[in-house]
Amino acid sequence: MERRGGAGVLERLLRALNECDLEGMVACFADDYVNETPVHPLRGFTGNEQVRRNWSQIFAGIPDLCAELPRQILDGDTAWTEWEMSGRRVDGLPFLMRGVVIFRIVDDAIASARFYLEPVEETSGDIDVHTTRVAGQPDAAIPAGVRS
Repeated sequence: MERRGGAGVLERLLRALNECDLEGMVACFADDYVNETPVHPLRGFTGNEQVRRNWSQIFAGIPDLCAELPRQILDGDTAWTEWEMSGRRVDGLPFLMRGVVIFRIVDDAIASARFYLEPVEETSGDIDVHTTRVAGQPDAAIPAGVRS
């Protein structure tokens, strides 16, 4: 018997991701699903048909996708989740994303999400370089060889 509610939706979502099951993935989302991406506001969208378009491309481009859900907290209709997704793209390059997604789950479907999942990058320098950039300091303070 499949669990219902937030925990059940997260289990189905994780399973669909790891099986590259597009229909199972889309079924986890309400028809009028709302995605907010606060760090990239123009990437927000409404509707599970956009979920279908996004994930059909991702599953085609990363056929060995592996998703992990290392941490989750359910609080009423809100699920705070931490994700790691990895695999190899069809062009041979490694794929790795990590981050947090905060879901609102209503009637056994994901109604909305605040999405903070990003590709992992290891070329932009350490915390000192990052702080220098954020504070608007001159590039002269950035060590040679570090790219933005």
